[in-house]
Amino acid sequence: MDEALLRSLTPSVLTILVRRGADFAAAEDAVQDALVEALRVWPADPPRDAKGWLVTVAWRKFLDQARADSARRRREDLVEEEPAPGPTPDADDTLQLYFLCAHPSLTPSSAVALTLRAVGGLTTRQIAQAYLVPEATMAQRISRAKRTVSGVRFDRPGDVATVLRVLYLVFNEGYSGDVDLSAEAIRLTRQLAGIIDHPEVAGLLALMLLHHARRAGRTAPDGSLVPLAEQDRGRWDTAAIAEGIGILQAALARDRLGEFQAQAAIAALHADARTAEETDWVQIVEWYDELLRLTDNPVVRLNRAVAVGEADGPRAGLAALAALDVSLPRHTAVAAYLHERDGDPETAARLYAEAARKAPHLAERDYLTRQAARLNAGRRR
Repeated sequence: MDEALLRSLTPSVLTILVRRGADFAAAEDAVQDALVEALRVWPADPPRDAKGWLVTVAWRKFLDQARADSARRRREDLVEEEPAPGPTPDADDTLQLYFLCAHPSLTPSSAVALTLRAVGGLTTRQIAQAYLVPEATMAQRISRAKRTVSGVRFDRPGDVATVLRVLYLVFNEGYSGDVDLSAEAIRLTRQLAGIIDHPEVAGLLALMLLHHARRAGRTAPDGSLVPLAEQDRGRWDTAAIAEGIGILQAALARDRLGEFQAQAAIAALHADARTAEETDWVQIVEWYDELLRLTDNPVVRLNRAVAVGEADGPRAGLAALAALDVSLPRHTAVAAYLHERDGDPETAARLYAEAARKAPHLAERDYLTRQAARLNAGRRR
């Protein structure tokens, strides 16, 4: 059973059901039921037209649900619209579905959460981590979003800003999380850049390319995490870096700075440095200041504290960190790093161990545990 194929077909099938009159929540339930049926049937009897099979089964599941409602007249209209037998046109509706989920009836945060769950395939836990909220809170937000769009016709797609936010979060989860979605996010952002001439769309594409270019250097052969300063820069994708920088320069030349362009500028400074020691940290701090002017984000402030520690010394970084909420994800790991650079291995080891217990991913947890063990071993010598 090719689960990747099922995942790739899901957005198109969901879009077809919505186009044919199904409300979003009911269509999503029907598609999920069809996927379960495919997992049961396909291993023994694979269809010749996988997408057509899913559309037919999902539509029947939706009609079964609709027949349980009291709106008989509406049900009869839907039956007349059942798709005719035969091959289904091969079209990529994923990007359109992103716009449909960013519906004006939803707040931007709810639209992002709903799209990540329904189209991006992320779990409620992963979305909650991206938003820095408890999982139960995010589950309620997604449920409210489904109720809001239930029965709404998707004839007024949402705005570009919300779609960009969704693509950004999907890329981040694919880049650092449990599900590999980064390549798909880049593909969709390329599509969007091809149809919308907007510097922030270009900025997001540049940011993705610059981060993705470093991906091969982020892990060692045994799967362990390699921090940026220790990465083998010879493993970075120089073609992707050159493309990302070129796209970014063209966007910045339009003098309509946005947060994705500012983030891409920071990534470009990292990617352009031949060695970690040659990184222009002073300019990176300046770009973080621009980013904070655009969006007062606590994660940005945390990353700025690291940059300040590199540009002006660890004491300055710790002073910047002291102004932030200690419950912020990775706050403890940053504190450990800055204390180690400030010559306090005992405090750093304790904080690395504490950060390891809080780490959301296994690779990060293992890296922080090794850092604590390294410092403790050094103190015992």
